[in-house]
Amino acid sequence: MISKIVLKQKIKSIAGKPWHPVDVAKVNNQVVRLALFKGEYHWHTHDKEDELFFVVQGKLTIQLKPPRANIVLKKMEMAVVPKGIEHCPKSSVDTYVLMFEPSSLKSKGN
Repeated sequence: MISKIVLKQKIKSIAGKPWHPVDVAKVNNQVVRLALFKGEYHWHTHDKEDELFFVVQGKLTIQLKPPRANIVLKKMEMAVVPKGIEHCPKSSVDTYVLMFEPSSLKSKGN
């Protein structure tokens, strides 16, 4: 059976806990994760994987080191952070983000 995924239910399962991603779906060797972003995460890189951020609700700033400019994403916008780029997500409001990434990716980066 093919199941429908209801993001509102996944958001409820997060129960207001920021930075605790839940797996939403697996596609080939990829996973779609949903997390509440609130406050500032830590600076990190992913040496082998790109990371896609899709804002479902809220506003996200992906901080990047100069000379790169920060990326600001609003609801229904997305960006890809290429592997090897140091970044630090932050949000001043409750922001729900889908992340499309390899199943092997450690959500905490390195």
